[in-house]
Amino acid sequence: MIIRKINIKELIQRGKVLIIYGARRTGKTTLLNEYLKETDLKYKLESGDNIRVQQVLSSQDFSQINDYVSDYDLIAIDEAQQIPNIGMGLKIIVDNHPEIFVIVTGSSSFDLSQTIGEPLTGRKRTSTLYTFSQEELLSKYNKFELKEELKNFLIFGLYPEVALAGKKEEKIEIINELVNSYLLKDILSFERVKSHKHLLDLLKLLAFQVGSEVSQNELAVNLGVDVKTVGRYLDLLEKSFIIKKLGGFSRNLRNEITSKAKYYFCDNGIRNGIIMNFNSIDLRNDIGQLFENFMFIERQKFHSNKRDVFGSYFWRTYTGKEIDLIEDKDGKLTAFEFKWSKKARTKKQKEFVDNYNPENYYFVNESNYLDYLIEGLEN
Repeated sequence: MIIRKINIKELIQRGKVLIIYGARRTGKTTLLNEYLKETDLKYKLESGDNIRVQQVLSSQDFSQINDYVSDYDLIAIDEAQQIPNIGMGLKIIVDNHPEIFVIVTGSSSFDLSQTIGEPLTGRKRTSTLYTFSQEELLSKYNKFELKEELKNFLIFGLYPEVALAGKKEEKIEIINELVNSYLLKDILSFERVKSHKHLLDLLKLLAFQVGSEVSQNELAVNLGVDVKTVGRYLDLLEKSFIIKKLGGFSRNLRNEITSKAKYYFCDNGIRNGIIMNFNSIDLRNDIGQLFENFMFIERQKFHSNKRDVFGSYFWRTYTGKEIDLIEDKDGKLTAFEFKWSKKARTKKQKEFVDNYNPENYYFVNESNYLDYLIEGLEN
């Protein structure tokens, strides 16, 4: 069993709703059920798919909701984004029963955030459950074995079912099911999104541009839609945990690029599933992109698991000088350049160093990458 870094027992608070976000099939339900098995609290576990639960919690009927939660210490709702106006229902619970613990999970932050955000201002804690992180996998592998598995992680990603599957064929089957049946399910239920094809075509374009700056105008031309639609689709894809946006870093240099963004996939396996390429590393010409995508999203997991507050950016000048990832934590900058081969150039970008004086500047490759993904090993 892989031990997840999100510890519900440490996160729950009386009078506040704990919201656990994450893509479908990342293990939110398993995480919740494992916690409930161990708790001594008297709890009620419901699914947001339950019609009766939807009726009660969307009713805004104080007496009905009060009756629903009475005599329980903990209310847990899985897939809460299915419940209309869930935020108001949860607000009624925590305002009238501050002694109760409340946990909800949701597979689409765009749905939950729209219906939860304002009603629960000051009444919630949030956490994101990503696919398996390298640190979590230490409960299955030692560090040597983790490195031995790196090439598999780059190709097949780290969705729980995929990571625990044995054969290549089984991994591919699961990824194809995720891409074709689950990936866009929440977005397509959103009333203003009609075209499955446009979303998949957009993801394919992004898959080939991992690590490169993306022009929304070019995407719009290639897809045959307007720029506003592209922007809306990108936002929805990010809020449903399929991609993650990385903006440009700048404080004072006039030749820095900040208007464009980069987009990374939240899982390498999904990226490869979108373009249907599961070839081994030695047969690919995109190993640099795969490694960069992997490192970027693993750093997001690393900080998320520690509940760090930080900013992530890339840095690039119009003359082509660039740094893959800049992290800003408490005003201190750390620069990362991701190069698959340990023989790659390791010369710092002088212009960036002279102007910003980063606290740390790392060159990350296939040999030392784990040092930056496991707490206590970071240089």
